[in-house]
Amino acid sequence: MSDLHDRWVAERRREYYYRLAKKEGYRSRASFKLLQIDERFNVMKEGDSVVDLGACPGGWSQVAKECVGETGQVIGVDLRYIHPLDGVQFIIGDITDDNTMIRLLEMVGGKVDVVLSDMAPNIAGAYSMDHARSIELCMYAVDVCDRILKRKGKLVTKVFQGDLFNGYIKELEKRFEKVTVHSPDASRPTSSEVYVISSGFLGTCNVKPKKLEKEEVKPEFVAKGRNF
Repeated sequence: MSDLHDRWVAERRREYYYRLAKKEGYRSRASFKLLQIDERFNVMKEGDSVVDLGACPGGWSQVAKECVGETGQVIGVDLRYIHPLDGVQFIIGDITDDNTMIRLLEMVGGKVDVVLSDMAPNIAGAYSMDHARSIELCMYAVDVCDRILKRKGKLVTKVFQGDLFNGYIKELEKRFEKVTVHSPDASRPTSSEVYVISSGFLGTCNVKPKKLEKEEVKPEFVAKGRNF
């Protein structure tokens, strides 16, 4: 009976935030997760530069742009095409691919104040596999921080809980002054996802980012033959 009640509550909550997103003009009900996180932890402020990983369909980028205002910068990254959003730049690419990371570094042109990651793996149905892939994506977000996050900067990541979770938290604690695990009201009560808010980036971690290598561009094949 409890499981049935939890599913009913989750469905009602999902419908509520879905309708509210439509009403308020947000692209995703997930926008309210970031709004609630920002309200509680003051993640972003006017003038900040923000990178949004796993940005499609753009709901978090919308919220980020509202927070940073006209003087701020928001860059979203996702594998999928994202419809244009005023004041936001998008990169269509895989952040786990070196060439996408290089494009991001070139576009940022320095350091950013905040890295957001709502990335999630394609659900395989085997929870241990989904959890491991979630942690892997979160570690790519950490790698982005090691490259482009300012000292005292902040990171917000979505992660599925599991046996690798504590190890991930330890990696964050090497790099940040404060690490907090939080579940916003907009999350489903039955979901295993949590959000980790890390603040006060130390910028002194001995762990070096993996070496980036641009993909070699091979010349086009031209068939040899006689000129007539």
